[in-house]
Amino acid sequence: MILASVFIGLILLLLTGIPIFAALGLTASSILLLIEGDIDGLGDAVYVHLNKPILATIPLFVFMAQVMIRARVIDDLYSFAHTVIGHVKGGLGVATVLACTIFAAISGSSVATALSIGSSAIPQMKRFGYAERDALGVVAAGGTLGILIPPSGPMILYAIVSEASIGALFLAGIVPGLLLALMFSAWCMIQARGRQGMDAPDWAGWQAATAALRRSVWAILAPPVVMGGIYFGIFTASEAAAAGSLYALLVAVLVYRNFGLRDLWDCAYATMRTSMMVFMIIAGAAMFAHAITLARLPVGVTEAVAALGLGQIGFILVVMALIFVLGMFLESIAIILITTPILLPTMISLGIDPIWYGVLLMINLELAMITPPVGMNLFVIKGITDAPLGTIVRGAAPFVLIMMAGLALLIAVPELATWLPTASGFGR
Repeated sequence: MILASVFIGLILLLLTGIPIFAALGLTASSILLLIEGDIDGLGDAVYVHLNKPILATIPLFVFMAQVMIRARVIDDLYSFAHTVIGHVKGGLGVATVLACTIFAAISGSSVATALSIGSSAIPQMKRFGYAERDALGVVAAGGTLGILIPPSGPMILYAIVSEASIGALFLAGIVPGLLLALMFSAWCMIQARGRQGMDAPDWAGWQAATAALRRSVWAILAPPVVMGGIYFGIFTASEAAAAGSLYALLVAVLVYRNFGLRDLWDCAYATMRTSMMVFMIIAGAAMFAHAITLARLPVGVTEAVAALGLGQIGFILVVMALIFVLGMFLESIAIILITTPILLPTMISLGIDPIWYGVLLMINLELAMITPPVGMNLFVIKGITDAPLGTIVRGAAPFVLIMMAGLALLIAVPELATWLPTASGFGR
C-alpha cells in the first residue's frame, strides 16, 4: 500500500509538469517527514551521489555532441549515407537509419538525432516518392537509437543510479543497437518493395562515393575513438569522454575551420545548461533513493516477488510491461529514477545481471520515444515537418513492433548484451 501511494503520488506530481528533480525531492521529503519526522540525511545523500568523478562524462559527452553539431560535421554524414546506398530501392530509408546510427554514437541523444537527421532526410525521401508516413516513421524510430548506442545519456544516468560500470554498459549496448539498426534497415527495404511510385536516385558512381566518404570520415571516426579506447583499455569512460571532446574540437577547428570563439562559448553555455539540469535530477534521485531505502520499500518489493515465486524471466517480463506503460506517460529520465532504486535490490536477489537489465531498459525507453501520448520523437518530427501527429504515429507503428521483437530476442538471448563486456574484461 505504501509503495503504491508513493508511486502514484510521484507520477501525479510529474504529470502536473513540475520539474523532475523537484518532484523527486518533494516525494523524498514527504516520505521522511512521515516516517521519521524530519529530513535529516538528505544533504549527505546528495553529496555522496554527486561526489563521483564519473559524473564528468556527462558534460564532456554533451560538449562533444554540441561541437560536432555546431561545426556542421553531421551534414556530411547523411550525404555520405545517401550517396553510398541511396540508389537501392528503399536505400534512402537505410541511409537514414545508417546516419541515425552514427549520429547516435556521437550525440547520445535521441531527440538530437531525430532533429538533426530528420531535417535532411525527410525532404529527400519525400522527393523520391516515399509516402509521408514512411519517411516520418523511419526518422522517428532511427532517432531512438541515441538511447541505446553509446555514449547514451540515459545509459550514463542508469549507471550512476545503479552503480553499474559505465564502460560495461556502453559495450553492452553496441551489439543490440546495431542489431536494431539492421532490423530497421531490413524493414525499410521490405517496405519499399511493396510501395508503388517509390523511385531511387541514380548511382552517383565510385568517385562521388569516395568523395563523400572523405568528407564524412571525421564524423565516422568519432565513435571508434571513444569506444575503441574503452574496449582496448586505453582509457576509462571519463577519459573517453575527454578524448571525444578533444577530438571534436580538433576536427571543428583544424579540419572544418568553421568554429570560432563565439561557437565555443555557445557550445560551453549549452553544455552547462544541459549538465546542470542532469545534476539537479541526480540530486533529486539521491534524495528519493535515500527516502525509499529508509522506508524499506525495496525490501517490500523483494519480499512480494519472493512470495509470488517469480523467477528471473517472470520478473523481467512483468517489469518490462510496467515500464512500457510508464513510457506512454513519463520521460525516460523519470522512469529510470523512479524504478531503478526500487527494483535493484530485487534484481540482485534474483541474480539478474544489472548490465543486461540496463540494455533491456534502454530498448524499452526507446519504445517510449515513439509511443503516444508522450513520445518525444513524435513531437520532434511534428515540430520540424508540421505533419499530423496521427500520420507520424502510423509511420512509427511498424518500428514499435520491430523493437518489441528485438526486446524479446534480447530477453531470450542475454549474451547479445553481455558477450562484449565479458570478452573485454568488464564482466570479470
